[in-house]
Formats: sequence, structure tokens, C-alpha cells
Amino acid sequence: MDKLNFIYPEIFISLSIMFLLILGVFKKNSSNLINNLSILTLIGTLVLIFNHPFNTNLNIFNGSYKIDFISSYMKILTILSGIFVLITSSKFLKIFKIFQIEYSILILCSILGMFVMISSNDLIVFYIGLELQSLSLYVLASFNRDNIKSSEAGLKYFVLSALSSGLLLYGCSLIYGFTGTTNFNEISNIINNNQYGLTFGIVFILAGLAFKISAVPFHMWAPDVYEGSPTSVTLFFAVAPKIAALTVFIRFLYVPFINVIEQWQLIIVFLSIASMVFGAIAAIGQKNLKRLIAYSSIGHMGYALAGLCTGTIEGVQSSILYISIYLVMNFGFFSCLFMLKRNNKYHEDIDDLSGLSKNHPLIALSLLIILFSLAGIPPLAGFFAKFYIFKAVLEQSMYYLAIIGLLSTVIAAFYYLRVVKIMYFDSEKEKFDTDYTLGLKFTLSLSTILILFYFIYPSKLVEIVSKINII
Repeated sequence: MDKLNFIYPEIFISLSIMFLLILGVFKKNSSNLINNLSILTLIGTLVLIFNHPFNTNLNIFNGSYKIDFISSYMKILTILSGIFVLITSSKFLKIFKIFQIEYSILILCSILGMFVMISSNDLIVFYIGLELQSLSLYVLASFNRDNIKSSEAGLKYFVLSALSSGLLLYGCSLIYGFTGTTNFNEISNIINNNQYGLTFGIVFILAGLAFKISAVPFHMWAPDVYEGSPTSVTLFFAVAPKIAALTVFIRFLYVPFINVIEQWQLIIVFLSIASMVFGAIAAIGQKNLKRLIAYSSIGHMGYALAGLCTGTIEGVQSSILYISIYLVMNFGFFSCLFMLKRNNKYHEDIDDLSGLSKNHPLIALSLLIILFSLAGIPPLAGFFAKFYIFKAVLEQSMYYLAIIGLLSTVIAAFYYLRVVKIMYFDSEKEKFDTDYTLGLKFTLSLSTILILFYFIYPSKLVEIVSKINII
């Protein structure tokens, strides 16, 4: 019974989903109430996570579910993503007349799936979490049914995600066939006895996971799905699934297969380099802000994977630190995107930012700081994120990876600076509406302040992340 204390967050969020679904069905026009209760549910889940010690290292359910520092930390990031999405998106959904009870509940279902993925120490448990997350995301992508682009986004994501799940399951079956177990620790023990032949299984699982974080060459869904989905869903896509998938990457590579690093290291190096280079180059010609951030996210996942290439715990910690800072930068960027509203119509093209600094100087300044941070310009938070990655890579003498990463950063700076140039030097357009919600103002202010002043005390986040250990 004591061990069940550690899965109270999962139990609480499951019961809340069922309660909110029943409440939403029986109480008419309860979308606002369900949204507020969903936010309270996530805050309650956060309290439950903080309720048990972070230095716990516990395997439950026959070793298939792991509660440790990395799982608690990543779950907190996932919950924060969900809270900010629900806080910032209500007005957007009301304008499009798609503010329904299912929206908040699907986000909670998706977060529950991510929790299972983050704590999974078994291939079957991980797959159950992945599918719970994915099924919710299919519906969310096509939530705006009256919009042809949204329907197309949902269908594309569904078809391609089903293909990646097939690859992933095939990889799981190969590993089970070679080892006779699906538990990560048991697989590790069998590999220690020099039983190889698992390379094909590793390759197929990595291909499936690479799809989930939109790493090249499994990125093809991201730009269309980001552009077609409602902007609030795009925000969720941009951060939450990547946190869960990166955690699975870490657990999968560093628990069962750390002793056969030579079999997977080059694959991760290829995914990292291809994502960094492609994300930098492909974004240059984009005219839509959501497509721009899609290609940008492909590049950023390349940097996060660079930390995992090293095979060291410092590399893992730098990747987790990177995804933490990336999360804050995304919140800020999408908050600005939610503010580009004129006559109840949201504007998503880069040209719509023309002369923004003259009409809305504070929004333009915030977006400037966020874009400079995404580009990795010092002394903003994004610079430190890249610095820790390159430091971990250089410590392992992987100079070529660091050089390609630096060159990609320089190329990527071009399209971020182009947006800044349009905001500050082009002629102004008609003003945007200024009826922003309190949640939107708070999110933008907080993310901008965190990015701008991170350099004053960067060691705190490093100190927290340095407590992370995989084994």
C-alpha cells in the first residue's frame, strides 16, 4: 500500500478525468467550469508530486514503473505545460466557437499518458502511455472541425503516427524475441551476458521515438500539423509530447542499452545533426509563424539529442536543462501569437508583424527577447541552454558535432533576426486588439522575465538538474 502513495498523481488525474467527463455531460454549458476545474486538477497533481521526496528511487509493479528524480522533474514540466495551455487558450477557443468540455479533458488524458511514458521501465507500459497520449492528440489536432486545415492536420498526424507506432511495436517485439523480457533492467542484465543481435530492435524503436519528437527524417508531419491545428493545440504539441518522448529516449538508451552504446550512438548522432541542419535551413523560406516554429522545434530537438549522443550523465542533464529552457521560450512565443488578434481574427503570417514595435512596443520587445533567446544569443537563457549542450559534447571530444551545432545556430539566427527586422523596421499595419486575458499577460511577462534575467542566477537550474541520475 505504501508504494501506491507514489502513484497518487496518476490516480488523482485518472479519477478527475472521469469526474469531469460525467460533470460535463450532465451540466449544460459547463466548458468554462470544466476548464477551470482541469487547471485545479493539474495544480492538485503538482502538489501530490511535491508531496513525496524527490530523492526516491523506487520500482513498482514488478519493476515496470519507476518513480525517481527524473520522473518527478519531467512530470512537473508536463503539468506546467498543461496549466499554461489551459490558461492561455480559453479566449482563443471561444472566438473559434470550439470551447467545449472535451478540450480540457483530452489535454488531461494526454498528460496522463505522458505520466505513464515518463515513469515506464518496461516496453509494454511505455507503449500503453504512448497510445493514450497519441489518441488524445489525434482528436486535439482536428478539434476545429469546420477548418479544412485542422481536419487535414488531424488526419496526417493520425496516419503517420500509426505508421511510427507500427515501427515501434515491431522493434519491441524484436527485443522481446531476443531477450525474453520487456523490462528495461532485465534486458540490461541479459545484454551484460554478451547476448547481442538487438540492433534491429533498437533501430525500429528509435525511429518510432524520433517521430514523436519530430527529429529528421521523421519530421514530415510537424509543419503541416503545427500550421493546421488550433494555435492552442500547436502550443501543446510544441512542448508536452517532446518532454515525455525525451524521457523515454533517456530511459531506453541509458538503462537497457548503455553497455552497447556503439550500436546506437551513431544513430542518435545522425538524428541530431540532420535535425539541427535541416531545422536551420528549411525554416528560412517560411512565411507562417507556426510553420516557422515547427522547423525551429525540429532544430531544437537536434540540440537536445546532441546531449544524449555523449553516453554520459552530464550529457543527459544538459539535454533535460535544454528542454526546460525551451519550454519557457515556447510559452513566451505562443503568448505573443495569441495577442496577434484583430477584429476577432488571429494573424499567423510573419508579415502581419510588420511595424509591431510602433503599435505594440511591449509585445515587440518581449518577442525580440524570446527570438534572440531561441537563436542562442547571450546573455539570454537560450544561450545557456546551448552552452551546456556544447560543453557536454566537447567533454567527450565530439568536436564535429559541436562545430555543426554552432554553424546551425548561425544559420538559424538569420530567420529569427528577419522577424525582428520586420517588427522594428517595416512600416506599421493596423493595430491589434488589446483585450488580452490576465492569464495571457501573466504567461508572457513571466516567460520574458525568466529568459531575460536567467543569467543572474543560472546555477539554480543546473543544481536541480545535476541531481538527476538514470540508474
